[in-house]
Amino acid sequence: MRRFALIHGAATTSRVWRQVTPLLAAPDEAAGPDQGGPATVAVPDRPCTGDLAAETAALRPCCQGAVVGGVSGGATLGLALAAAGVPAAAVLHEPAVGSLLPGLLDQVRAAYAAGGVPAFARALYGSAWTQAQAPADPAAVARDLAMFSAFEPAGPAPGAGPVIITVGERSPEARHTAATRLADKFGFAVQVIPDAGHAVHLTHPAAFAAVLRQAADG
Repeated sequence: MRRFALIHGAATTSRVWRQVTPLLAAPDEAAGPDQGGPATVAVPDRPCTGDLAAETAALRPCCQGAVVGGVSGGATLGLALAAAGVPAAAVLHEPAVGSLLPGLLDQVRAAYAAGGVPAFARALYGSAWTQAQAPADPAAVARDLAMFSAFEPAGPAPGAGPVIITVGERSPEARHTAATRLADKFGFAVQVIPDAGHAVHLTHPAAFAAVLRQAADG
């Protein structure tokens, strides 16, 4: 049975995956007989400690050997997990890239400073984000933002499964540049998701689920 684990980013909880989860859990009639059955999908709520090692340690049990999907901060944590050799494969949408593109997160940091969690989330996810998706502890966003701002990517561990970096066709040019630089530095594959932006799991869940299924099917 195929296993997926979906990691949420900043200013969200596991509820953000509500449209993607049923698409992955359903049988895939287009897949082969050994790959098309129902899947298990883990959607953990992160502790949002602000400590990268603690976050990856908390995620390891459900992500070990799974196909990991993440968007934004969840994708950043997916990179950290790949560097630790945890997932069988990963599909990571627009993660932070540290010194590969300084300033990538400047806009969302400024939004947080100006308007707190709602301004930050809308600068990141656009109108697809609602207050209902926010964590109960507003300080979790500040901790996440500091952690992701300090993140520095590394390559996958030896023997780690393939990593696909996705980027939305409608995302700002900086996001496309960031994906290209990750690919150039670490050899990751890059896929552009048509018509999507940063909040692909909210606006184009079927498209993101399709890439996750592709990764699972090898």
